[in-house]
Amino acid sequence: MRRINPQYAEILKSVTNDCPYFRLQSMKILDFDPAASHIEIDLEKKHLQPFGIVHGGVFSTIIDAAAFWCIYGEIDENAGMTTVDLNVNYLAPAVSGKLIARGRRIKLGRTLGLGEAQVTDEEGRILAHGTSTVMILPDMGFPQKGLPPKFL
Repeated sequence: MRRINPQYAEILKSVTNDCPYFRLQSMKILDFDPAASHIEIDLEKKHLQPFGIVHGGVFSTIIDAAAFWCIYGEIDENAGMTTVDLNVNYLAPAVSGKLIARGRRIKLGRTLGLGEAQVTDEEGRILAHGTSTVMILPDMGFPQKGLPPKFL
């Protein structure tokens, strides 16, 4: 298995964590490797729906991101991806604290990848689980210019 260049990973995490959608959600990629990812959201009032619990879209967002990044760590340097489906199971509500998502690659083929993510709170209670299929897009590498090589 190829190893991700740590310098590449740090730049990619910084650029992604600073993108408008990640900032809007207070979401951060903490780690991604071939076949695994770790993403967290620090919950705020903006994440709550009218009944005072975290909106299901927030869970969907972090599951989509964790499943995406656990696969991204294995695809070719010049390729990109897009989500083609997302399945989410909501298992318990959250109202405050953190959402912690750990993604795991299930399968990666030439054109499609399947990942899953489990979302827990800080005490390890499982709040949601989901799977996502992504389409591999050749010649759509990460748009940041001047990146070091992706793999060592």
